[in-house]
Amino acid sequence: DVMFSQPTCSINMSNEAVDKWNYIPEALQEVNNHLWSGTVENMRIKAAEQKKEKPSNDVDRESRKWQSEDTEDLAVEKEETTIDTDCLFDLMTCDEIPLSDINLKSPEDIERELIYTDEEDIFYEFADPMLFTSTQSTRHGFENADDLSTPRSSASPQIDKQLYMTIQEGSTCYRENNYAEAAERYSTALELCNNGFAIEHPFESSPEDISSIASFIEAKLVICCLKLKKPDEALNHSHRSIIQNSANFRNHLRQAAVFRHLERYSEAARSAMIADYIYWLTGGTKQHISNLIKEYWQGMIQEAIAGETSFSVMYTPFTGQAKPDKLKQIKDLFAKKHPMYVQHICTDLHGVHMLPQTATWSSPPQQYLLTLGFRNKHTGKVVERCLQRRLPIFSDQKAPLRVPTKEETASFWESTGNRIARVQDFIRSTKLTDCLCACSRAVEKLYYASILGRLERVEEQSQVVNQAMAELATVPYLQDVTQKDAELLQSLMADAMDTLAGRSDGERAWNEIEKV
Repeated sequence: DVMFSQPTCSINMSNEAVDKWNYIPEALQEVNNHLWSGTVENMRIKAAEQKKEKPSNDVDRESRKWQSEDTEDLAVEKEETTIDTDCLFDLMTCDEIPLSDINLKSPEDIERELIYTDEEDIFYEFADPMLFTSTQSTRHGFENADDLSTPRSSASPQIDKQLYMTIQEGSTCYRENNYAEAAERYSTALELCNNGFAIEHPFESSPEDISSIASFIEAKLVICCLKLKKPDEALNHSHRSIIQNSANFRNHLRQAAVFRHLERYSEAARSAMIADYIYWLTGGTKQHISNLIKEYWQGMIQEAIAGETSFSVMYTPFTGQAKPDKLKQIKDLFAKKHPMYVQHICTDLHGVHMLPQTATWSSPPQQYLLTLGFRNKHTGKVVERCLQRRLPIFSDQKAPLRVPTKEETASFWESTGNRIARVQDFIRSTKLTDCLCACSRAVEKLYYASILGRLERVEEQSQVVNQAMAELATVPYLQDVTQKDAELLQSLMADAMDTLAGRSDGERAWNEIEKV
């Protein structure tokens, strides 16, 4: 447990994660903790220079790589940033994330290896040509992440013959690079599945069997849409694949790839972080795969901060308690290192942050405090209030119980809301769980969806509601859920489904949250 002093709370690994400590192999080897001695501002300048040198491409972009300075500079920097260590280690800013000596692979290379390869060779979820792999057949009810291509018992339920043939046709088109036709076949397969043509003998199957088949088809559609350069369509399919099967780490990694293509790097980083954790949780033991996911996660964090100009960040390794005098030292150090972002400075105390190079899930990973500094004082104060609330909602209402007009909502979102949402996305890129409310990330997205609804941006609203549902479906795999949070999770999931179906009920849980 990690304990904080003001206020007191604890973070627990989920029971599934604790159980896995008994049988998971040795954790990833520690990487060399080189410190980047530049600044976030330098990163932004370098990023701008790279954009001038090379034209931008929405799908295929080169990964920006950080380079460490010589050992003497690192030693000086480390000495300058060291304060009393009875509670804290050497302070480390985001631009000083420890890097491995091995050059990072580009995101495109990682996607080709883990996402774009022929999925039948990796994890075709049907054991035999006519058999489907049950998600309930393995330890803890999870599919083993390294055994997804291994044939299972003939007792596994049989997939419907018509559905199987349609999926096979789609796979053939995909291997022939006919992605449009493949997408058409997979869409037909999804329609068959939704109409009840999933299992030959449906009374002998479980809901998880049918959900996993639907998730598999959605995942195929994600890849086809990416190949067709339709990332918005791919995003909806990626959300739905997670809703149907949150325990497949590749579903989360595909979602990360779609976010990257949309240049939503903070959200891509979060998806990659979850993918790495789910890979470990479901029995993944191949260090090479975990390393690739962590490299992808790291690259997305770097992209996110390099393109941000309204706020800056600093990560502080810590153990024990975050006491007020230590927090003041952190704040003073941040102001010294980032003088352009001192209009408001705050530290996230409600949940710990993890970085890719030190995230070893088989044992408690190195934990960090995240400090943020802002150029706009109002934005910083709103973000700090959200960090302290169980439900991280920031109101755009100018008067109680009065719904803002469409024009007022649009003005608020452009001037304030959009900036706050970007900060919230970045915070979640290294924050796996939240000790105030397990559903807080989904609440952030549902609030955004409600704003989009008032702006009558229906397609975007639907997309964000699906994203919130994917977050809610994943929560039980990430942390223990209290009875109170479980009831909230179920209510919010039902609300989201009602929203997508066009149903309106003034007494829904989400309506009550908005009123408060």
